Amino acid sequence: MGAIALGAAIAVLTGAGAGIGIGIATSKAAEAIARQPEAKGDINKALLLGCALAEATAIYGFVIAILIIFFLK
Repeated sequence: MGAIALGAAIAVLTGAGAGIGIGIATSKAAEAIARQPEAKGDINKALLLGCALAEATAIYGFVIAILIIFFLK
């Protein structure tokens, strides 16, 4: 049972990585907009796409953790 809990905990850690990645991406996008305000639309599009992919990774990790807990008993 301990190995299952450890596996689920490791899978959930993808959320931390996604949060860090989104934070870094947002800060870099804000810096880019400050340097070049006329490119705001393009920067926002790239930022939203990157954030969506990072969040999808976190959601996949959460789903894997749930599957580990409920189906590997």
